[in-house]
Amino acid sequence: MKKLLLAIAALLASSGGMAETVGEVSTTFKLLSPNDKIVVEVFDDPEVQGVACYLSHAKTGGYKGALGLAEDTSDAAVACRQIGPIAFKGKIAGQDEVFNARTSFLFKQVRVVRMVDSKRNTLVYLVYSDKLIDGSPKNSVTAVPVPAAQPIPLK
Repeated sequence: MKKLLLAIAALLASSGGMAETVGEVSTTFKLLSPNDKIVVEVFDDPEVQGVACYLSHAKTGGYKGALGLAEDTSDAAVACRQIGPIAFKGKIAGQDEVFNARTSFLFKQVRVVRMVDSKRNTLVYLVYSDKLIDGSPKNSVTAVPVPAAQPIPLK
């Protein structure tokens, strides 16, 4: 049974997204099991070259956290930055999910959505949890301006 739970946890952990871990800090000490922590990950926008997004989110420790059975809190923040010349791989949607990561065993996920502000030629990124907290999800937003001479190609 324990091997089955570990296999399920590994499968769920690998199905999240394409993020790389930059680092983490412990927030709560646990004597015999993993600490609670805040994890910082980075992912590249899959349709926009030259834009990387840094995502911080809580990771629950303890025995349940180690097995992937704990539910992480809905706290998350995102900061997207231009890291090179911006190039579009094709036409992009006015709004599209660019990243998601599972934060509980079955249901809750952290999602990052890219929106286009055509009037200001800017890419806006919103991070939120799809589990409601007191009627509305916690969220964070960031924006990456695209040079004025380079229009955003919309579908």
